[in-house]
Amino acid sequence: MKYPFHLFVICGPTGIGKTKLAIELAKEIDCEILSADSRQIYKEMSIGTAVPTAGELKAVPHHFIRSHSIHNYYNASMFEVEVLSFLNDYFTRKNTMIMAGGSGLYIDAVCKGIDELPTIDPEVREKWQELFKINGLEFLQEKVSTSDPGYFSSADINNPKRLLKALEVFEMTGKPYSSFLKKTPQERPFSILKIGLNKKRELLYKRINQRVDRMMEAGLVKEAKKLYPYRHLTPLNTVGYKELFAYFEGSLTLEEATEQIKNHSRAYARRQLTWFRRDKDMEWFDPDDKKSIKVYIKTCINTD
Repeated sequence: MKYPFHLFVICGPTGIGKTKLAIELAKEIDCEILSADSRQIYKEMSIGTAVPTAGELKAVPHHFIRSHSIHNYYNASMFEVEVLSFLNDYFTRKNTMIMAGGSGLYIDAVCKGIDELPTIDPEVREKWQELFKINGLEFLQEKVSTSDPGYFSSADINNPKRLLKALEVFEMTGKPYSSFLKKTPQERPFSILKIGLNKKRELLYKRINQRVDRMMEAGLVKEAKKLYPYRHLTPLNTVGYKELFAYFEGSLTLEEATEQIKNHSRAYARRQLTWFRRDKDMEWFDPDDKKSIKVYIKTCINTD
């Protein structure tokens, strides 16, 4: 079914240039930008999540940027509900929206929908949290890689909360966590067109390293220091912050922490690409090939 409303999804690995491209395209087709970044959504985190600059935010209206607090629980299912409600109102004003980000689960929540997850028995939750305390992160990684290899290949495996969730769901249902992602996408009252961005690996890694250097120059250490008292909160178990927390605690030098941020960012980029490459509806482009991307977008709009 064709609709007069279009949601263009711009996704890809960290550091690929999604924000810059989204802003240029939004100006070109006169629309706004919806962020699909599970960390940029938090108001307390800016430098380490590469939130658009004040100038970029002023150039084009952005939504779901710094809109929630790290102190309040949030997940992809909640994002789905809030974004669909927002779009229902937005499409009464404009016909086109750009959703840009690298959080595959959040993007899938909007585009496909997420099945309701089972309620976890408190005893099951406590059991896995205790096992994590005793055995550490590698133990969780090993368990998830065995029980749900599909999820393990694309998830942030350095995030213990996500690993714990996968193990809790598996124990409660006997089904892998990934099976709760809808196989048949829910019908949405707008067309969804996905643009994946990628470059040769060595060029992508160079971009990632340079971005980490810019973050450090912009004051990431100072930002992380302010957030250190809340390091136990899930949103802060994020690349860029957790390495600096280790530096504050004396287990890493600043140079070692910086190098780990780069290494972990590159590993995260690989997992993002693994996730997005499974989507057969994705049209892939080099982010610098803006002419081809603009032609594709205008063709889609005019065709529908």
